[in-house]
Amino acid sequence: MTDTAAPQRLSRDRRFVRFWVGDGVSQFGDRITELAIPLIAVTSLHASAPVVGFLTAAVWAPNLVSLLIGSWVDHQQHKKRLIVAADLLRCLVLLSLPVAHWFGVVTIAQLFVVALVAGLGQVLFQTAYAPFFVSLVRRDQYVEANSMLSTTRSLSFVGGPALGGGLIQWLTAPVAVLVDALSFAFSAFMVRGVRVEEQPVVRDDASSLGRRAWAGLQFVGRHPYLRASLACVTTINFFNFVASALVILFASRHLGLSAGVIGLALGIGATGGALGAITASRAVKVIGVGRTVMTGVVLFSVPYAFLPLAGGSTWSRAAVLGAVEFVSGFGVMWLDVPLNALQTAVIPDALRSRVVGAFSTINYGIRPLGAVLGGLLGAWLGVEPTLVLAGVGGALAVLWLIGSPIARTRTIDDLDEVQPDPLTSR
Repeated sequence: MTDTAAPQRLSRDRRFVRFWVGDGVSQFGDRITELAIPLIAVTSLHASAPVVGFLTAAVWAPNLVSLLIGSWVDHQQHKKRLIVAADLLRCLVLLSLPVAHWFGVVTIAQLFVVALVAGLGQVLFQTAYAPFFVSLVRRDQYVEANSMLSTTRSLSFVGGPALGGGLIQWLTAPVAVLVDALSFAFSAFMVRGVRVEEQPVVRDDASSLGRRAWAGLQFVGRHPYLRASLACVTTINFFNFVASALVILFASRHLGLSAGVIGLALGIGATGGALGAITASRAVKVIGVGRTVMTGVVLFSVPYAFLPLAGGSTWSRAAVLGAVEFVSGFGVMWLDVPLNALQTAVIPDALRSRVVGAFSTINYGIRPLGAVLGGLLGAWLGVEPTLVLAGVGGALAVLWLIGSPIARTRTIDDLDEVQPDPLTSR
């Protein structure tokens, strides 16, 4: 018998653990800011509902240029430096809020600038993260790594809002943002200490930024795995944001739940995401990548169709809301963890950042449209029918996968041959 050493688990890989800890801390910090910035606008600056809505949109707006940013990032050799820069950029812009608060000069305009710049930092981070990830993690560890990172993110949604609420009440909202700023500084410090041998950059200096972006978009459109997954997740995000625009309204006005009860139900429901992230790797081993993804698509969306069935006592109505969020959160992790691993495996190194940019531009760009339509349909059709429509519509996104090679994929090693890199095959 040949004695072969078992591959090291990621939990014992100091490089990955260092990145994982830094990312986890910044995730909890994000939950604080997600509560604090709207509260600053509403309580301190007396912003109207439309202003708060536009402020939320400002966070997502930079994703519309993700494709261009990703195309630029693909030509940069040191992706780790860009991740550190993205963390420091968000740290500095968030620090401006407690400083302005201490001088009594916080304005709505500043909040918009903070939202836009922080969103831009997030786009830079996510486009640089994709190639950095494959330098940090082996191919056979993609699912495990995504599961660990997604678990931490899910846990941040369970405990983060409570932590954020307590800090905001104790320190005031602008000062609480300081905690998030420091979390980004910590993340930058941790990532900077991660030693990786980054993939060599394949440059096509003869092409303009626009042409490189177009090449990335064309690659996504031609690739059977990426085309199907983009169509699927874009459809899901559209319908889920139709529902998201109405969930809090429905829980408050139609179910008559207080803010505290809604928060408790959503926090308990968020544990479904943590459980889904933990079990996703096991599900892939048992039923395969494709079936896990397809199950996740349905479980992520269809629970919203059952939300109008809530009735009875206050706690039974809250239980239905929590159950809907639990199943939906569980489903999104069964979708995200294996699908992210699959996408990582099929994207050529030279195109990783611009492919992520293409996904973000389309997939995240559709979210504000879904939210606007959700509000309009809620007023026209009624909230309950719109929730049912959103749940069914999102679940039907699985049809994009049924005829695709994703449905036939059992393991990452079973993937069809990656299509030639358009930058290197000429």
